[in-house]
Amino acid sequence: MEQVTTQETPKFNFPTETIELPSKGLLYPKDNPLSKGIIEIRYMTAAHEDILTNQTYIQKGNVIDKLMQALIVTPINYDDLIVGDKNAIMIASRILGYGKNYSFTYNGQEEIIDLSAINNKQFDVSLITPNTNEFLFTLPNTKTLVTFKILTHADEKKIEAELEGIKKIKKDSSPNLSTRLKYLITSVNGDSTVKTIRDFVDNQLLAMDSRALREYIIQVQPDVDLTFFPIGSDKAINIPIGLNFFWPDAG
Repeated sequence: MEQVTTQETPKFNFPTETIELPSKGLLYPKDNPLSKGIIEIRYMTAAHEDILTNQTYIQKGNVIDKLMQALIVTPINYDDLIVGDKNAIMIASRILGYGKNYSFTYNGQEEIIDLSAINNKQFDVSLITPNTNEFLFTLPNTKTLVTFKILTHADEKKIEAELEGIKKIKKDSSPNLSTRLKYLITSVNGDSTVKTIRDFVDNQLLAMDSRALREYIIQVQPDVDLTFFPIGSDKAINIPIGLNFFWPDAG
């Protein structure tokens, strides 16, 4: 009998990079892989580009999340990622996929951003209790003591779902700010029940205190600095990020 030999499919070892998270891992429980403050991601391949043109993902608005989930090598729960760490992974993924230069048009002018020059925002590490995503803040006007957390990807999904539900019932309603606050705040004067927090946001939280809380959150929230100064302007704005951020030809 003639011996039949089979040819092995060649295996490719695609390179990866280790990314430092803006949070330094401080906001995650000790047993969470993210607590190490680093994450390993793959270089993009042609197969990953298919994700960017997946019409189902595009229509659902989760195409970038799907891409990043495919690129992350470290075994994590994607829902656990705080928003600032997600932003860092997004920037690193874009650089590894298509290079550091990102060009776009703003107010009729072409802007070119060097993504490798984007830095992590500075935050006061002393305000963080290691391995705990919770912060204390006393509202300046009512002196109410609240605790709050930095939102995760799971929180963002819940907020989006709640806002979509509200819109179906009240088409003219747009409670974006108050809804986010209901997920940000974790207790009011020591009471962490959902009913108390929601009642407080809807009926007791003064606009002045709300603004002060939001400004404080910006100060302590780990993130990357996604602002730039447009040509001829001294006012910083956020870098516009859409599908074309990852694949200039996708639009």
